[in-house]
Amino acid sequence: MRGESFRLKKPDEIAKMSHSGEILGACLEHVANHVAPGVTLNALDREADTFIRDHGCIPGFIGYDGFPKSICISVNNEVVHGIPSERAVQEGDIVSLDCGLILDGWWADSGLTVPCGTVAQEMQDLITVTQEALYRAIEVARPGAHIGDIGHTVQTYVESHGYSVVKHYVGHGIGRDMHEPPQVPNYGKPGTGNELKPGYVIAIEPMVNMGRDGVRTLDDNWTVVTQDGSWSAYAEHTVAITEDGPHVLTVRPAERSLLASRKCAVG
Repeated sequence: MRGESFRLKKPDEIAKMSHSGEILGACLEHVANHVAPGVTLNALDREADTFIRDHGCIPGFIGYDGFPKSICISVNNEVVHGIPSERAVQEGDIVSLDCGLILDGWWADSGLTVPCGTVAQEMQDLITVTQEALYRAIEVARPGAHIGDIGHTVQTYVESHGYSVVKHYVGHGIGRDMHEPPQVPNYGKPGTGNELKPGYVIAIEPMVNMGRDGVRTLDDNWTVVTQDGSWSAYAEHTVAITEDGPHVLTVRPAERSLLASRKCAVG
């Protein structure tokens, strides 16, 4: 995994990451509000890029291992890492937005899947289950829990609804670099893996397929799609582990009260 060696973040460092995360949360909500029939993926990328720069931040994805855009946009059967293009979003599509930025050297990484216009109920259910799996995983991310508890929570909830979790890609630690140890899989056994301690900052990111969990990468060497052609949804937050429990650093304004009601610190 690319990035610095793992170390616990100090409270003042988490405060700095909270600032970058708050901007990213607002950015993603802004871009999500622009998802509508006929909008191009490049137009959404421009919205993200402009928002990030206007708030004094660096678009972290541009140039990261050669990625050419400010945001990853994956549509329908695309799982992650889609490259924005002149493709226009259509009514009934589901659109996954994954974005990262840097402020004063500190990363934030987050994402969500949104419907374009009116979507089939089964697609809305997929989005809802994926987002709920993330929230449930965040709730267990407390001191004394383990990385395996996070993955087990995601996996059991997703599979109880007849979906599958992607195992080829995982969440990760985050800080001065986007990808730091430890890895945070969306599957696992309770009580296994690193024990969470105050100072951990991790990106939890369920990737959920309607069909089987197999994926493949397209010829652009970036876009990951489902092997069976089924549709896929994604959700991600950067979360700090504190003495008082999980602190969601990348909360979006519209979900602030919901997460607070679930006893997660926000902002």
